[in-house]
Amino acid sequence: MARPARRRTPARSRLRRLQLRLTVAYTLITVIGLSCLSWLVIRTDDRSRQTAEYDEMRRRASVAASLVYYEDDRIRLDGLSDDEATAGTPQILVLEDRPGSGPAVVFRGRTQQFDVPGATVARAASSAVRAEETVRQEARDRTGGPVRLLAVPFYHDATDEVAGAAVAVGDPEYGAAEHRSLVLSLVIGCAALTALAALTGHVLSGRSMRPAWQALEQQERLLADAAHELRTPVAVMRGSVEVAERGPGGLQAHLPRIRRAADRMGHVVENLLTRGRLEAAVESVRAEPLRLDQLVEEVCADLPEGRHRLELRLEESVVEADAALVRVAVRNLLDNAVRHGRRPGEEGPADLLVAVHGPEVSVADRGPGVEPARLPELMERFRSPGGGTGIGLSLVHRVALAHRGSLTVRTRTGGGAVFVLRLAPARSRRRRAR
Repeated sequence: MARPARRRTPARSRLRRLQLRLTVAYTLITVIGLSCLSWLVIRTDDRSRQTAEYDEMRRRASVAASLVYYEDDRIRLDGLSDDEATAGTPQILVLEDRPGSGPAVVFRGRTQQFDVPGATVARAASSAVRAEETVRQEARDRTGGPVRLLAVPFYHDATDEVAGAAVAVGDPEYGAAEHRSLVLSLVIGCAALTALAALTGHVLSGRSMRPAWQALEQQERLLADAAHELRTPVAVMRGSVEVAERGPGGLQAHLPRIRRAADRMGHVVENLLTRGRLEAAVESVRAEPLRLDQLVEEVCADLPEGRHRLELRLEESVVEADAALVRVAVRNLLDNAVRHGRRPGEEGPADLLVAVHGPEVSVADRGPGVEPARLPELMERFRSPGGGTGIGLSLVHRVALAHRGSLTVRTRTGGGAVFVLRLAPARSRRRRAR
């Protein structure tokens, strides 16, 4: 049987909005964390890329500067052309610092990847000569593209004075392809992780709010049960009062009917409170040794007279159970038997047979009977046929489960139904010999 669609209520809407807000918050926290981590990774990789490029430029420029020497006060560059440091990139230029004219290019490497203006290279060489240390600069070539310059000074062999500088021209795009691939991988990975975080956050927020959903559903069921169960006795009491006001007999003639309706209302309220206690699990079942036969006898004695003929078959029985819950369950079984214990169209009191055997309480009637396969349907709320309460058998079933027992039904010989409430038997206690 298909379950009815849940009606959207303000409370449900608030819980849905809260779940969405929790999901969004979880996703935003994940996005912020991944963004910070990705920024650190990208920046670290970019710095590593620049450091690697400058290290290569410094190596080549240092090798070139070490190969420059002076002989008879003339600069010698014969070792540069054959060395691998002057081939490829970064490209190498050697500038000699000439008095009066400044640095002038005296050697160019075999690879000329960038066309850097001579004045730009001369400024870098002059800075290295003046500072007598390695100098790094950012510049542009003749096409306007960015380049990197690193100048290493070299010295005159006779005077030990700075005589010029070897300048390495590097490419800012060195390792850029790998860097862009890393950035793309991080973007895709972060997007996938964000989607996974959003899904996980939605699932986790739903699970964390499951107790709230259950509490809301229990509250709605309790309110629905209260409205359904109290409607009939309230209507009976109101109708009786209205008839009594207009009738010649006055209120006295209708007092029995009003009293039955009030008793019925008290029974309904007790059922609802018991159901709420079991569903909300406010407190655990207080299982204590209980004389089941005595409790059943007391409940049977409280039945209203004139509506039934009762036969008791009670055996002494001790179970471990919550007396209050078992009392409500037995009374509901009796109430169900009194209401449905007659054959269709038959008048008069209902014939009941109540028996206690071990941990079982059986209540038999002479009504139309119930097929065992229909018991799960009858234990649903508002499924009791014939104008019943719709909550009685469901509550009996819950009490049985709370006591590790069961509720079953079978056909009575000669017609009718037998409902059997089984509880957990009392545990045997062995005393240790002293």
